[in-house]
Amino acid sequence: MTFSCKNHDFETDICKKLKSRCIMGRPGCVLEGKVSVSEETLKMLLELEENKKSRQGNCRNRKKDQEG
Repeated sequence: MTFSCKNHDFETDICKKLKSRCIMGRPGCVLEGKVSVSEETLKMLLELEENKKSRQGNCRNRKKDQEG
């Protein structure tokens, strides 16, 4: 895959804008909507979203435990 993005650190494969792994076309990416993504990339994006929801749920549960 070849692309150019001012936010991509090629040495670490990190997006400087999102401060996480570079996945071209993901939500928040400057290339979002401007590129077509592969099925493999879509799968990675879905996994990231699921992990994000899981972490948010865990965070809420911890807050409830601390309050209760």
